[in-house]
Amino acid sequence: MSSRTAPPWPLVALFTAGYLAAYLLPTTVGRLDAGLPLSATEAGSIGSALLLSSAAAGFLLAAHVHRVGPRRLARLGLLLAAAGYGTAAVSHSIPVVVVGAVAGGFGSGTATTVAATGIAAQRDPHRTSTLGLLGVSALAGAVYLTIPHLGPGHGLPLAALALTALLVWPATGRLSSPAPVATAPRETGRLPRRGAGLVLAGGILCWSLAQNSLWGVSGRIGLSQAHLSEVTVGLVFAVALGAGLLGVIGASVLGPRLGRALPVGVGTALIAGCIALSASATGLGTFATGEIAWNTLYPIVLSYLIGLAASLDRRGRWAVLVGSASSLGTAAGPLTGSVLAARAGFPAMGTILAAGLLAIALPLAAVARQPGGRPLLRGGVRRRRDVQVTVVAVSTGGAMGAIAPADTTEQPVVEIPFDTPAAPDQGAYGTAGPRQTTAAPGPGTP
Repeated sequence: MSSRTAPPWPLVALFTAGYLAAYLLPTTVGRLDAGLPLSATEAGSIGSALLLSSAAAGFLLAAHVHRVGPRRLARLGLLLAAAGYGTAAVSHSIPVVVVGAVAGGFGSGTATTVAATGIAAQRDPHRTSTLGLLGVSALAGAVYLTIPHLGPGHGLPLAALALTALLVWPATGRLSSPAPVATAPRETGRLPRRGAGLVLAGGILCWSLAQNSLWGVSGRIGLSQAHLSEVTVGLVFAVALGAGLLGVIGASVLGPRLGRALPVGVGTALIAGCIALSASATGLGTFATGEIAWNTLYPIVLSYLIGLAASLDRRGRWAVLVGSASSLGTAAGPLTGSVLAARAGFPAMGTILAAGLLAIALPLAAVARQPGGRPLLRGGVRRRRDVQVTVVAVSTGGAMGAIAPADTTEQPVVEIPFDTPAAPDQGAYGTAGPRQTTAAPGPGTP
C-alpha cells in the first residue's frame, strides 16, 4: 500500500519509539552523571551526541525513504536502536556507552524519519502527529514513574529505549512494502515553499534548543536547587507529562479552528514564561508549577509545528528536514543548558532561554499565518489577500478532509464576488465541475 493509505497506528508507534529518547533525556543524562565517572557536562555531552546522531539520520535519509522502502528502513532503525541502547545499558565502559548511545540515536532518528514521511502523506497530518505525541507522552510518564523504584544505575532508561524499539518492531509489518528500484518514486525536484520551510527549520532549531536546554538540566534543578528527592522529581515529571497528554488531546480537539499562528506564537511566548519560572524554582511549588505548565503547552505547540511542516510538502521532505532541525536543536540542548547553568546559574539560564523564545515567536507565527500553511476543511472559508473573493472548499463525493498540500491538485473551489450575487440557476456556491481547479491557485500561491 502507498504511504498515503497506510494505517496511521504503525506511524504513531514509530513516532513514539523515535521521540522517546528526547523525552527521557533528563533521567538519561542524570543517571549517566550518577552511575558513571562522568561530570555533569560530560554526561550532557553524551546526551547531545545521542540526539545529534538522531538528527543526522533525518538529514541523511529524508530523500530516500520511498526508494529504500518504509518497512525496510523502519526495521533497520529499530534494530539499530535496540542494539545500540541495549549495549550502552549493560556496559560500564564509557567508550562503549558513548558508541552505543550514538548508534541508538541514529536508529531512533531513522524511525522518526519514516514516521514523519508517512505522517506528511496522511489526509490529516495534525491528527496523526498529535496521536504520536500522545503515545510518547504516556509512555515517558510511565517510565518516569517506574524507574526510580527499580534501583540506581545508568542502564535503566537506556534499556527502556531498547525495549520500546523491540516492542514496536511488529507494527512495521503494516507499513508499505518497498517499491522496486526501477519504479520507486524519486525524491527529486525543487522543494516547494522554500522560504517558509527555511524560516520554519531555523526557528524550530532555536525553539527546540531552548526547550531542551532546560529539559536536560531539569532533574538537576529539582535535586540541587529545589532540594527534592529523585522520587519526588520523577513524580513531578510524570504529572507534567500527564498534563502534556491533556495538552495533546486539547490540540487534537481544537485542530485547525484557531489556525496555526495563534497556538504557535502565543504558545511559544507562554512557554518562555514557564521556562523562566521553572529555572528559578527553589521549592516544590514553583518547580512543579513551571514544569507542569511548560509540559502542558510544549506538545500543543509542537503538534502545530509538525503539522505545519507536513503541510509544506506532501512527500514529507520538509517534515523530515524540519524534524531533523528540531532534533539538531534538541541535541545541542543538554550541553547548552549545562554550560549556561555552570557559568551563569539556573535562574540566569532560564532568563536567557526565555528571551530567545520570545525573539523567534513572531517569525514562527508569521510562517504559520501564510495561506498555504493551514489546512482548509470542507466548509472552511479563507479570504485571499490579493482579490476580493472568498475561497470555499467543497466536496467531490469523497471523504471530507484537508485540501491537498501545495504540490498536488487542489480540491474544487469557487470564487464568490462580494459585489455580484450568484446567478439564480447556480445556487449558493456556483457550479464548478470536479476538474475546474483554476478558480483559485494552489495554497502555495500568495
